[in-house]
Amino acid sequence: MTHTSKLRRDDGGIAVFTAVCVIALLAIIGLVLDGGGKLRATERADSLALEAARAGGQALDPGAAVPGTAIRVDPQAATAAAHAYLHRAGVGGQVSMSDGGTTLTVTVADTYETKFLPVVGIGSMPVTGKASATLLHGVDQPE
Repeated sequence: MTHTSKLRRDDGGIAVFTAVCVIALLAIIGLVLDGGGKLRATERADSLALEAARAGGQALDPGAAVPGTAIRVDPQAATAAAHAYLHRAGVGGQVSMSDGGTTLTVTVADTYETKFLPVVGIGSMPVTGKASATLLHGVDQPE
């Protein structure tokens, strides 16, 4: 009886090893998938910020553009257009003017809802995107 108990000391050792390996592999797969998801969400936030800045940059001052005397951007209309774009896209963000009203900067704040990481208590990750547009000022129409 003593002889057979010495031979069977590692019974179940492979099961423990397999369980540990499976848990580690699932954790790695979760990190890779949720990491990739966060990268895609960050790219989306950058894209939305860029598009909002572009929408703001297209807000021409109609008082000068309609008669054809000049093409310039109205800073208040540009800010409003960028905010409207973010609202339609369903994301939050900030729009600011700098350089004396010649640069419109849009910062988008969003979240990525994780798929695998809630198992370890991470249900979402914040993502941000940022873009700027230089507003056209004082350019006259060619005669």
